Amino acid sequence: MFTIKRKADESIEKYKARLVAKRLQQKYGIDYTETFSPVVKYVTLRMVIAFIKYFDWSLDQLDVVTAFLYGEMNGRVFRAIPEGVDIGEDFDCFELVKAIYGLKQASRVLNKTFLEFVCSIGFQASDFDPCLYLKVASGQCVLLLVFIDDVL
Repeated sequence: MFTIKRKADESIEKYKARLVAKRLQQKYGIDYTETFSPVVKYVTLRMVIAFIKYFDWSLDQLDVVTAFLYGEMNGRVFRAIPEGVDIGEDFDCFELVKAIYGLKQASRVLNKTFLEFVCSIGFQASDFDPCLYLKVASGQCVLLLVFIDDVL
């Protein structure tokens, strides 16, 4: 997929290229089995925003850049070589070892990867909301709310 990133005045900032999977070509039971990925519940978001206001806490936001590329694929998934890519006549497909944009299971793989990472650095997933993570250290409480690749 090719895109053009533009500045506020509509002049070209840069050209971008991204390899994406053709979601419609994936077959259930062959290319994927589960696709569900949770996002933060609306009630959790409202509750945390109320806490932030009431207790005068600070709030930061981050976007995980190229988030889907961090997730390791579970199971073997093969894709056809994209047009214009020449890797020799001996190959007509390649195996994905990382989730890429456009895969039906990409969000699920990302969520699992994020869960494993934040738990490895001491956060605990909430029993109430699987996209609310908590960590208490040195008398400070840190909350993470996750919506796909965006974190509050």
